[in-house]
Amino acid sequence: MQRILVIQTAFIGDVVLATGLLEKLHQHFPDAIIDIAVRKGNESLFIEHPFLQTIHIWDKRKNKYKHLLQLLFSIRKQKYDIVVNVQRYMATGFLTAFSGAKKTIGFDKNPLSFLFTQVIKHDFSGEGDAVHEIQRNHALIRSMTDAQAAKPRLYPSKSDDERVAAYRTQPYICIAPASVWFTKQYPAERWIELIGQLPAVYSIYLLGAPGDKSLCMSIKNQCDREVVNLAGELSFLASAALMKNAAMNYVNDSAPMHFASAVNAPVTAVYCSTVPSFGYGPLSEQSFIVETPVALNCRPCGLHGHAQCPQEHFNCARQIRVEQLLKTLPIT
Repeated sequence: MQRILVIQTAFIGDVVLATGLLEKLHQHFPDAIIDIAVRKGNESLFIEHPFLQTIHIWDKRKNKYKHLLQLLFSIRKQKYDIVVNVQRYMATGFLTAFSGAKKTIGFDKNPLSFLFTQVIKHDFSGEGDAVHEIQRNHALIRSMTDAQAAKPRLYPSKSDDERVAAYRTQPYICIAPASVWFTKQYPAERWIELIGQLPAVYSIYLLGAPGDKSLCMSIKNQCDREVVNLAGELSFLASAALMKNAAMNYVNDSAPMHFASAVNAPVTAVYCSTVPSFGYGPLSEQSFIVETPVALNCRPCGLHGHAQCPQEHFNCARQIRVEQLLKTLPIT
């Protein structure tokens, strides 16, 4: 029986997108043991996952390199046949190269790729080429599966559904207003304006991590209608379970957008400083992209965004009209 390990220890959105590899590998090797390695904090994405066996965890926050060595020893004990490294950084290259696996696959941009048994060209210039990240990731396993990339998928459990059942009693809309990067984040006052114009038939739920709670509370307190702040109250999978049945999910170019893709939830993604052609756009069947209707020579200003607008005007966000978001809402 084959043992396969996928390594993706980046941030949560990247991990969600990498779940497409798990789907494709399981399709082609249904009897294989498939494991994943992630950074501490992201392991909760895989609670009760139907075909993952072991979740290796790297704690990067304290004694980072000591834990890296411990992780390597854990990986070597599993005697993997195949290790697939989605990342392009030396630490995961180290795990891959010295995993003891018979076949080690990774991107050419990894500094230790010369030690891998199979090296795949990472086709991304940073200028935007319309190739989605799931396709770039799929290149790692194309030779042993097929040419079609699989969409990411999360598996909320029965307990996750039960956790959010009380919020599903009437039509609702989810809004995830935060982002790690300021220039990826639609301004709070615009979210407040949007909420004020949403049909009264919908309940409004604000989603986010514990660190987003204060932003969401500020938005809630400035709204003239009932808004429920669930930031920091729901797990990743419970948030995804709630998003799945929403009439619409409004998000930034951030992790909640990938949650929506992974449960095929309707989503409207607001792009401020970044652009969809970087390859991280929504993948749901019902998905919409909203961005400034005015061409800006300063956009995009970077792949990941910035802590503040380099031009100090933030027109990439401020020129997006709330009416653009309202147009994506299903007619009630």
